[in-house]
This record gives sequence, structure tokens and C-alpha cells, in this order.
Amino acid sequence: MPKRLIKKYLPHPDKIKNHKHLRFFGDRIHDPNLWHLSRRSVPGAFAIGLFWAFVPIPFQMVPAAASAIFFRKNLPISLVLVWISNPITYLPIFYACYKLGAWMMGVEALPYPEELSWEWLKEQVEIIWLPLTVGWFTVASVSATIGYFSLKGLWRLSVVRSWSRRKEKRKNRKKKKKKN
Repeated sequence: MPKRLIKKYLPHPDKIKNHKHLRFFGDRIHDPNLWHLSRRSVPGAFAIGLFWAFVPIPFQMVPAAASAIFFRKNLPISLVLVWISNPITYLPIFYACYKLGAWMMGVEALPYPEELSWEWLKEQVEIIWLPLTVGWFTVASVSATIGYFSLKGLWRLSVVRSWSRRKEKRKNRKKKKKKN
């Protein structure tokens, strides 16, 4: 069942509840629904985490946590998925989002700079902001939607398989009783 697999890799709820950057959420962070792994909370948490992972802002974990708390979805999963975009993956992800946005708008994309710097970014921000926004919003929305429905489908598949196994076990027990 996906529940066991997910639980294996998640940090303990107390570790997150006591995190210094999440204290400003107050008592809302102690809502038990934020910590349960259920067929309703996990797909929603995946959607939240995947959406915020592609938003090019600093401290993406804060809006992801706020969204998870507001929608009462699994908080640890939402926070873990935000780390898809991290200091190693930022540039390739956001450049790909920019290229997608430029393609969608029919604008020629700037080539990847030989040396990426704050000065280059300041000079080009007027040119790249709209295609980047279109690109990240598209990627964030599509990935959140795919993540949500994929997890719902996987969870459903897991439940159906579990039911089938139980049904088969009951059938085998009845056969054994008839033989005895």
C-alpha cells in the first residue's frame, strides 16, 4: 500500500511541528488532518507541493505550508515535494519554464547565458518576466494536476488490489474448510 511506502520516507510530525520557521502558523499546525496519510490528503498534498515547486520565488516552503494548512492536506508531503526545485535544479527548471513560456507566446527565447549573474538577470528581467511567468504557471498547473490524478489512481489501484487479495484469501479458506 502506498501509505506504508510514503510513511517510511516522511519525517516525524513532531520534527515539523516544532520547526522554527513554521511556528507562526500557531495551533493550526497541530491539526491532525495535516499529518494523516489518506486517499484524500496525499493527492492534494502532491498537487500543492508540485505546484509550489515550480513557482520561482524564494522560500517556497512557506506558501506550500500555508496552502497545505488552508486546504487541510498532508503537510510533510507538500513540503518535501517543494524540494524538486533546489539550488542545484533551479536554473535548468526555470530556464525550461522560460523557454516553454516564450514558445507558447510565440516569442524568441534568449539563449542560455554563458555566465549567469545578478547583473545579467537585472538587465534581462523586462524581457524574460512574462514568458517565465507563463511557463512556470503552465508547468506548475500541469504537474500539480498530473500529480493529483496519478496519486488518486495509484491509491485506488492499491485499494482494489488489496480487496482482491482479501477476497482470494477468503475464497481459499472456504475451500480448505470444505475439504476438511
